[in-house]
Amino acid sequence: MMGVLMAIRGPKRRLEIESEYWRLILSGVGTVEACKQVGIGRKTGYRWRAENGGLPPARMAESARSDRYLSLLERQRIATLRERGLGVREIARRLGRSPSTNSRELRRNTSEHDRGGYDGDLAHARARQRMRRPRRGRVLQDAELRAEIQAKLELEWSPEQIAAHLRRSFPDRPNWHLCHETIYQAIYHGGRGGLSRQLTAKLRTGRPLRRRRRRPDQRRIRFVAPAVLIEHRPAIVEKRVRVGDWEGDLITGRLNQSAIGTLVDRTSRYLRLIPLPNGHAAEHVRDGLLAAFADVPKAARWTLTWDQGSEMAFHDQVAPLFHEGVFFAQPASPWQRGTNENTNRLLRQYFPKGTNLSLHSAEDLRAVERRLNSRPRKSLGWCTPAEVFASRLPS
Repeated sequence: MMGVLMAIRGPKRRLEIESEYWRLILSGVGTVEACKQVGIGRKTGYRWRAENGGLPPARMAESARSDRYLSLLERQRIATLRERGLGVREIARRLGRSPSTNSRELRRNTSEHDRGGYDGDLAHARARQRMRRPRRGRVLQDAELRAEIQAKLELEWSPEQIAAHLRRSFPDRPNWHLCHETIYQAIYHGGRGGLSRQLTAKLRTGRPLRRRRRRPDQRRIRFVAPAVLIEHRPAIVEKRVRVGDWEGDLITGRLNQSAIGTLVDRTSRYLRLIPLPNGHAAEHVRDGLLAAFADVPKAARWTLTWDQGSEMAFHDQVAPLFHEGVFFAQPASPWQRGTNENTNRLLRQYFPKGTNLSLHSAEDLRAVERRLNSRPRKSLGWCTPAEVFASRLPS
């Protein structure tokens, strides 16, 4: 008797685990993370997905299905209301859906062979079968397009930059006008004949697997007596109408024993890097800033905004470089220097965390500067930082 009970309970528990696994998958959790949360091996998770074509089994599909898609019950209601003679908009209003969703559903899942018109059960079966059908994306089908994308990825262009490039450079080839997510899918899930998975190393994160974005932990407050806080900075800085309003910070290496200074212009996103081979104490940062701005025109030196790090203890000796002085963000408020924080994130592709940054020579830093300053940016209308910086300088 005990053996019979165990035989019944075992599969039941397994179904509950599988149901929870599919619920996590449909909510956006990655396969590896979903396997960890339900306590199964990743091979089991991949096998479940392979066996079901990437979709949950029919027995659990409706309970785990995302509200983004029409359910079987909603399709049955559409069929019933359609038989009563209600229009598309009235049916959509009763279902709480968009009229266009209802219209597409009737167009896609009604066959000329259906007696009596739209049938909810048949429509649901067709929709699920269509989702299971393997699709070869445009990147896999077009070798020339695939080569163009791969060439830009080799230059460390992001998928969004590549998508914009395809629209600007090939306006007469609309089948090349992809969204950036299509390119990400081709990299991570391209399959045989697609983009090489090794190209993930060329992305900003360099991650071989995609994962959900998590909220970073807040930085600890580091006490340094500030000079002038950011709320006293001239209001024109927020408008980004002139070059010369800089934001600065350090990116540090392993155990904070090495660092590189970063400077970025708020308007043009133009980048300058400060080599700090001898350390990043206050005197080293001061000397690096004086050297970095030595060849920057006076017309492009209005303000500098930094965080309240001890490396800026000699800020009063740097302030004379700028027409309106040096300002400090509030403690633990990186969003007040958002341009610089975003630039530091881009730089981590070239200067990874946990490495010795003192090994990079000044010429290495200049090479990274040139690469980022000559790369088109969405925030600049796909112009490059170097182009915008040069065009905004007074004659």
